[in-house]
Amino acid sequence: MPRMGDFNLTVILDAIRRTSGGLSRVELAQIVGLSPQTISNISRRLLDQNLIVEAGKEGTGPGKPRTILRLNPGGMYALGVHLDPAVTTFVVLDLVGAVVRHSRIKTPGGNDPSAVIATIAAELAQLVEDSGVDRSRIAGLGVAAPGPIDLDNGTVVDPPLLPGWDRVELRDALARATGYSVLVDKDVTSAAVAETWAGGPSGAGSFIFMYMGTGIGCGIVLNDEVVRGTSGNAGEIGHIIVDPDGPPCDCGQRGCVKSSAIPQVLVAQAEAAGILEGPAAGSAAEIQQSFSELCARAYAGDEGASAILDRSATLVARAASVVTNTLDVERVVFGGPFWTCLAQRYLELVPPLLDANSDARLIHPIEVVGTGVGEDVGAIGAASLVLEHTLAPRAQRLLLES
Repeated sequence: MPRMGDFNLTVILDAIRRTSGGLSRVELAQIVGLSPQTISNISRRLLDQNLIVEAGKEGTGPGKPRTILRLNPGGMYALGVHLDPAVTTFVVLDLVGAVVRHSRIKTPGGNDPSAVIATIAAELAQLVEDSGVDRSRIAGLGVAAPGPIDLDNGTVVDPPLLPGWDRVELRDALARATGYSVLVDKDVTSAAVAETWAGGPSGAGSFIFMYMGTGIGCGIVLNDEVVRGTSGNAGEIGHIIVDPDGPPCDCGQRGCVKSSAIPQVLVAQAEAAGILEGPAAGSAAEIQQSFSELCARAYAGDEGASAILDRSATLVARAASVVTNTLDVERVVFGGPFWTCLAQRYLELVPPLLDANSDARLIHPIEVVGTGVGEDVGAIGAASLVLEHTLAPRAQRLLLES
């Protein structure tokens, strides 16, 4: 029964969270199907915990005006870190998913993870101090890291462009360094979580989040629930073949997304065509700078640069269509570190390509949008991991421990 009570509490909290204007107790009973007495008891618990507030009364017809319940933004906070090979981003997030404070630093170079972890801990301490948030109200720290990861052990497993990071126990190391409870998840999954918590309409229902970073990955949300897979590594779409005559991939196939459409491949194509100066960029920071220059040239009218971006949009759309047809989702959300400079071309080119390849196009359209969260989606998603873990209704809450 305590497990059921906790689950019902999260169901009610989630219903309030998903309604921007708030809900009355009567409306909550109608939506979640619990008795008015249960709604009243749980609402009192949430009020006592400062997770919700009574936000005035509404009602114009006969009868007693209804008291509206809304989330209390300051009732709980979460910290988020997005560890990217080029830039590490930090946020303090409140209960409604708004950023209270954020910062960004260049990811320390070298191959010493312990030095990076110490830098992250120091930056977090300064961020919390600058935010003015009461540390006792911080529920924990979420970390978004490049995959693959060992979700059960909070371990980073040989991520690309982070030399020396194979089998790094990031969760435990950061817990020791910061004193917070820590969750670690893949950056693409974290971005999908961010969309559900702070993306607005783009984060509702069933969708995939196409994460455009140094690699291309896919976060999956079905019926408002994030799908992680057996080991927490769902969404690794790098080996979907999008061009059978394309370049060879390290998996032995030709024309995979990983070998055909990720930013470093596009930069190398631009350098080989003389659009950018070579040799090919190596570090994440160099790739990011060169890719920004490629996009700038495309938008300035360089036909060669435009052709490279347009071709990449076609290939990425093919990969996305494989996933949308498999999962039958209603929306594709794009975001990630490289999304900003791709947005204009992709939002023009990808929707008709997805529609043409959709097996369900005569039944429902597939919406294509940019993230509603913004460029800090990875860090916001990391903080949202904490809120999701603490407050979202999950079937696991009903399971009894042996």
